[in-house]
Amino acid sequence: MLSAPHRAIVSATVPLLEAGGEALTRHFYLTLFRDFPQVLPYFNQANQEGGQQRALAAAVLAYARNIDRLEALGPLVATIVNKHVSLQILPEHYPMVGASLLKAIREVLGEAVATDAVIEAWGAAYGQLADILSGAEGQLYAAQKAAAGGWNGARSFVVQSKTVESDEITSFVFAPIDGAPVMAHAPGQYIGLAVSVDGSAQRRQYSLSAAANGATYRISVKREAHGKVSGFLHGQVAAGDLVALFAPAGAFVLADSDKPLVLISGGVGITPTLAMLEAALAAGREVVFIHAARNGQVHAFGQHVDALARSHPRLQRHYCYEQGGPADADHASGYIDAALLARWLPATRDVDAYFLGPLPFMQAIKRSLAALGVPAAQTHYEFFGPAGVL
Repeated sequence: MLSAPHRAIVSATVPLLEAGGEALTRHFYLTLFRDFPQVLPYFNQANQEGGQQRALAAAVLAYARNIDRLEALGPLVATIVNKHVSLQILPEHYPMVGASLLKAIREVLGEAVATDAVIEAWGAAYGQLADILSGAEGQLYAAQKAAAGGWNGARSFVVQSKTVESDEITSFVFAPIDGAPVMAHAPGQYIGLAVSVDGSAQRRQYSLSAAANGATYRISVKREAHGKVSGFLHGQVAAGDLVALFAPAGAFVLADSDKPLVLISGGVGITPTLAMLEAALAAGREVVFIHAARNGQVHAFGQHVDALARSHPRLQRHYCYEQGGPADADHASGYIDAALLARWLPATRDVDAYFLGPLPFMQAIKRSLAALGVPAAQTHYEFFGPAGVL
């Protein structure tokens, strides 16, 4: 248990974190990667341009602000735990992170500010947080192993099929080489993947884009301009190749409800909503499916969703293309705003809304749903990559 003096010191550092949190976390990552290069595969280096630092700075600041009431962190802990489990973060990794964090605090703030007492307090605070996260992760690892078809660590899968879905998105279906069943995933979860790219070990998370079937997993990957792993998957991985997968994880899942469901996605954000859509239709829910894309060439799964709409009268689907495209009762051109959502949403605002996509898109959707009176507690979202602020 963190002592009262330690909590007081951590709380007193909040103004410093507010002013220079990103400088601290930037130095932390440089220190971590220099002193412990074995952790490099766990981090997408493309996120080191700023997104990862901002996300960590926000998390450290939230922890310091709420050191006396950790329950106020809410879903942040579950999000971090699931991300860690999908990448196979283990207890032995925490001392590496702790040593790098304390070194960064001392070097960035200087010894006059980061006194021995401050370092001791933050060491104790980090130890408390590590225990919380590691404990929760241990429970999740145990649940994965105990689940039907579940496992821990890397499991070998073969690429059963590779399908081009649009100019940017390609789907990969994986089947376990041992032929045994696979763990069922909740709609919205993702899976961890480990590959070697040009001799460099890499780990990534990708949303599962189809409902659980007990036999295979499907991910649908956008080829990013500077994406090392996405480029490798698109350009070099073929049917018959082997990959290592970690068991499904993720806290952004479709909750049981009988309320109308609104799924809103932008770009590759469509991937987890596909599994949600299939589950909701199977449960007989009314669904409004809204997707935004730059144009028709990059719009993936349009024909699939159209086919579902033809066979499920409780499904309404709407598309919005930034560049051209049809503009009629069911579709629009430009950007999704509150006026467009007002036209497409059910008459009732007592709905469950799930949305994800690029950060500006999500910010606009969050504002629009609030303006239209959708209860904040019934809106749910997730970030691809480091968490941002909406």
